[in-house]
Amino acid sequence: MTEQPPETLRLMIVAGEESGDAHAASLVTALRARAPETSFEFFGATGGRLRAEGVESVVRDEDLAITGLLEIARALPRFVSAYQSLKRAAVERRPDAVVLVDWPDFNLALARALSRRGQRVIYYISPQLWAWRAHRVRQVRRDVDLLLTILPFEAEWYASRGVSHVEFVGHPFAGAVRPRYGREEFCARHGLDPSRPVVALLPGSRRKEFERLLPLMLDAAARISRARPEAQFVVALAARRAPEEVEALNAMRSGVSSRLAALRVTREETREALAASDAAAVCSGTATLEAALLGTPLVVVYKESALNWHTLGRLIRVEHFGLVNLIAGERVAPELMQDELTGESLSGELLKLLDAEHNASVRVRLSAAAARLGEGSASLRAADAVLRAVRQWKAKGKR
Repeated sequence: MTEQPPETLRLMIVAGEESGDAHAASLVTALRARAPETSFEFFGATGGRLRAEGVESVVRDEDLAITGLLEIARALPRFVSAYQSLKRAAVERRPDAVVLVDWPDFNLALARALSRRGQRVIYYISPQLWAWRAHRVRQVRRDVDLLLTILPFEAEWYASRGVSHVEFVGHPFAGAVRPRYGREEFCARHGLDPSRPVVALLPGSRRKEFERLLPLMLDAAARISRARPEAQFVVALAARRAPEEVEALNAMRSGVSSRLAALRVTREETREALAASDAAAVCSGTATLEAALLGTPLVVVYKESALNWHTLGRLIRVEHFGLVNLIAGERVAPELMQDELTGESLSGELLKLLDAEHNASVRVRLSAAAARLGEGSASLRAADAVLRAVRQWKAKGKR
C-alpha cells in the first residue's frame, strides 16, 4: 500500500498593524496545533509577532503603521511598493489561500487584485463596514471567499447584505486576556503602592495618536493628582513606543513632572498595567476590549487632526465609538472624542471612576459585555475554518 505524502499548505498572511499582527500570529500558532502533521509555508506582510512564528516577511508592517490623510499621502509610495510586492509574491508563489487580517483599506484593494487572478481569499477580523463605508460590502461579496468575524453582531450584519460565506468565530481576546502577574507584583516592580489608587494611561501605538493623546492624558493626571494626591499613574506603552517619547512630551509641559511624582512608564506590560489599575484612559481600539475583559473601568478617548476628523469622522454611522460600548449595546465606558477630549474633561471622568461604588458598578457591566465576545478559543475556531476551506478548495482544484 502506497503511503500518502504529508500534506503541505502554502498560505500568504497579510497583517498591517500591531493588533492584526498579534491576531495573525495566534492564528498561525493555532493552524500548526490543529494540523501538526501538515507542512506549512507562511509568507506575507508581517510584524514582529508573525516573524517570531517563522512567517517569511515580504513586507514589514512597521513601515506602514500610519494614520490620517496627510500621513497616508506622504507614505503613498511605500504603500504602492508593498501592494506590488505582495501581489507579485502571490502570483509567483501561488499560495493555497491568502489570509487577510484586518487593515481594510489596503487589504480590500489587495483582495480585488488577487481575486481577479484566481487566488482564494480569506478575510479574518472582518472590516468594520457597519461603522462606515457600508457600500464596500459589495467588495466583500465579490472578492472574499470566506469571511471570519470576531464581533457577535457582525455575521448577521454581513449575511443580511448578501454575504453568504461568513462565519462568527469569536474574539481572539475572549478567554485569552490575562495578566502575567497581579497588582501586588506589578506595583512592586514599578515602585507603586498597591493600597493607593492606580490610573493607567494608554495613548496608543501609532505616533500621531500618541503625540495627540499623551499630553492630554498627562494634563488630566496632573489635575487628578491635585484632587486626589494619593493617586498614582502608569503610562503603558505599546511595543512601538519608547519611554524616551514620554519623557520628551512630559518635559514640554511646564511643571507637570513635579506634580506627577507618582508617574511610571512601562513598555509591553499593557495587560498587567490595566489589571493592576483602578481606572484607565484608553485610546479607542482593541485595547478597550482588553480593559473590558480585565474588568478595568475605562474612559475611551481619541483625537485626530482637524482635517481628518472633518473628513472622516462625520462618515461614522454608529452610536458608539468604543468597541466595548458597541458590544455592550450601551455606554458602559465614557467616550471623549476630538473636541470633547481635554485634560479637564478626562480628569473629571476618571475621578468618577475612582469612586468605589461607581467603580464596582462599572465592573459588573464590563463583565456582562465581555461575556458577549464568546467563550474563548477563537483562534482555534478560525484555524479550523481556514483548514476546512483550504482543503475543500484543494480537493476541487483551484478556480
